[in-house]
Amino acid sequence: MAGEGPDSETRPSSPSQKKPTSPTYVKAISGSLGGIVEACCLQPIDVIKTRLQLDTSGNYKGILHCGTTIARTEGIRALWKGLTPFATHLTLKYTLRMGSNALLQSVFVDTKTGKLSNGARMASGFGAGVLEALLIVTPFEVVKIRLQQQRGLSPELLKYKGPIHCARMIIREEGFLGLWAGAAPTVMRNGTNQAAMFTAKNAFDTVLWKKHEGDGKVLQPWQSMISGFLAGTAGPICTGPFDVVKTRLMAQSKSGEIKYKGMVHAIRTIYAEEGLLALWKGLLPRLMRIPPGQAIMWAVADQVTGLYERRYIHKATV
Repeated sequence: MAGEGPDSETRPSSPSQKKPTSPTYVKAISGSLGGIVEACCLQPIDVIKTRLQLDTSGNYKGILHCGTTIARTEGIRALWKGLTPFATHLTLKYTLRMGSNALLQSVFVDTKTGKLSNGARMASGFGAGVLEALLIVTPFEVVKIRLQQQRGLSPELLKYKGPIHCARMIIREEGFLGLWAGAAPTVMRNGTNQAAMFTAKNAFDTVLWKKHEGDGKVLQPWQSMISGFLAGTAGPICTGPFDVVKTRLMAQSKSGEIKYKGMVHAIRTIYAEEGLLALWKGLLPRLMRIPPGQAIMWAVADQVTGLYERRYIHKATV
């Protein structure tokens, strides 16, 4: 199998033996590097997703129409609106996600066998998702969405001049907690997403490539991309309503009309006014962004952690 090296004889001979894995800080670094690459590649799709979710009057006819309309009326650079907070947000998010997941897994792992059950893996992923939602995702996405919903590129016509100015304006007008608008659906979305994603990624690595965590095998980038892509597909479908509600809550300013009073009220209002399918608005661009994003991130992260294990763990046991 690709990536399997001469150190294979140093692997534990029995599945009951504890397998050493990369330390938490290596997992965190691998996530941060993957986040940087992902953000630069996929920002336009995220802008289109946000515009579609905020479109209540049918201005955009679909993904291509939305993208071409933005480029034609606002300039091609508008497709990278909010890139600075998005890239910073992704880098910090993946650092916290991968690091906290590794830390939680070390808490839940069976100390005798070194095995991690699927339930423990899901609990670790959910916990990592909750942490990233509260500490990083919510405030960064509030700023990103406020920037993305602005039309045009002329600074004099824009309320928010940039991410820092946007954050300051929100705090001044809405209070510090204004940066945590939509926190509840964000927690539900990210917790569920990460519980499913970490469990699915491990399962696909095992089934497709016979790769087990800590075995010293380094997957080829294309193998990691396939596993990451497949693992990233389930979350958007399951968490679509949470993502739409999160976007609507984050977009409304407390200095203006408050249409949605909370997560449950928003779900009911959207369903009553726009129909059931409106709760999955922006699903296709999410599917165009998240699975490829996971493919990119895991291709980078697996190389970092795999090479660390080969060089510093398995080589040291020779």
